[in-house]
Amino acid sequence: MKRILQALLLWAIALATWAQGVPALEQVKADLRKAYGQDYPYPMKPTTLTKAPKGYKAFYISHYGRHGSRYYWNDMLYRDLDSLLTKAHAKNQLTAEGEAFREKFMDAKTELATSVSELSQLGWEQHQYIARQMYSDFNEVFKNGGDVFAISSLTGRCVLSMASFCQELTQCNPKIEIRMESARKVLDGVKPDDRQNPNYKKYPRSRPRFEQNRQRFQYQDNLREKIVSRVFTSTEGLPGNMNNIGSNLINLYTSLPSIGHDGMMGNIISDEEIAARWEHENLGSYTWVFEPRYDMIPILRDIIKKADDVVSGKTQRIADLRFGHDTCLGPLTILMGINGADIDPEDPYEVKNCYHNWSMGKASNLQIIFYQGKKPDQDILIKCVLNGEEASLPLPSDLYPYYRWEDFKKFYTDRCDSVQ
Repeated sequence: MKRILQALLLWAIALATWAQGVPALEQVKADLRKAYGQDYPYPMKPTTLTKAPKGYKAFYISHYGRHGSRYYWNDMLYRDLDSLLTKAHAKNQLTAEGEAFREKFMDAKTELATSVSELSQLGWEQHQYIARQMYSDFNEVFKNGGDVFAISSLTGRCVLSMASFCQELTQCNPKIEIRMESARKVLDGVKPDDRQNPNYKKYPRSRPRFEQNRQRFQYQDNLREKIVSRVFTSTEGLPGNMNNIGSNLINLYTSLPSIGHDGMMGNIISDEEIAARWEHENLGSYTWVFEPRYDMIPILRDIIKKADDVVSGKTQRIADLRFGHDTCLGPLTILMGINGADIDPEDPYEVKNCYHNWSMGKASNLQIIFYQGKKPDQDILIKCVLNGEEASLPLPSDLYPYYRWEDFKKFYTDRCDSVQ
């Protein structure tokens, strides 16, 4: 009977999570920049969280955060556009709008070329905000100070994101002692698929089931052709083909708010046009994060191990912080089934109901909050917070959004152990 009840609870959670995705397109309409997907800048807006059950208070936080907003990750985008616009200008193949764009791009060219992949000012501020909000939301964890351990991948923008977050946390309370580390020996906990990881291991991969039925998704996209025609009177003799040029222009556009150049492209592209493509782009994003989900098993084990040490009294740490990449946080949410992300639907039209690629935007973050009761025999509870909002897990619970730590530990330990 217990197993039946648990199965029913799991099914109810799955249905509730599925229902959360029904208004996905409405969410995009309400905030068009969500259609930027992984380029979505973190919305620095407070949310309302459910109060802890009576008699419980938070005592520990386990966190994983993506680096903040950055310049484009690959210098080829800036170099290709520089070459393209320079040649088009010389050949008088730019429209008036295209010429205005070229002038603004050239004014920023040195900044762009020397800042490839680096954290922007906005990226720094995002992690300051998240740290302040964490301190405010869970003040009982931090108010008396205590030890915090923060680790980062070896990438500079992640190290700086960690520095921003930790600096802000200690400004909130100087009694907090933070040990920061970015080293190969901690990669299992933050970027296990890095080939420099001394414990690097290959895990099995599989594609989501909808890929077998992708042809069912009816979609025609001519945005690239439209925006190319707005920039160029002709592309004859210019480097690149229509798809490549159009894709570069779209990639530049969605990256501009992260670096303070929102208006560079004028009216060449609109947020509404990007939003019209979102569901199609979200399909590709789901495959991209679904396939390497098992690669993140070491992160999940790190979360469990460090939390268990705190719960059992082996350490007195008040928080473990991790700073890495969307290539890790995205698959981790699939592995954990956060908000039903592991449902793996067969119908491509249902993907938007279990996964939203904007949830892996710049400075996206996962926080697992641990609560203890006044009495020593009370269950330890946890709550999952994704990007400041309470999230569901594929676990039974009569206290949602709270779950029992022992259920969490067993379920995810078993999930990790089941993968060879």
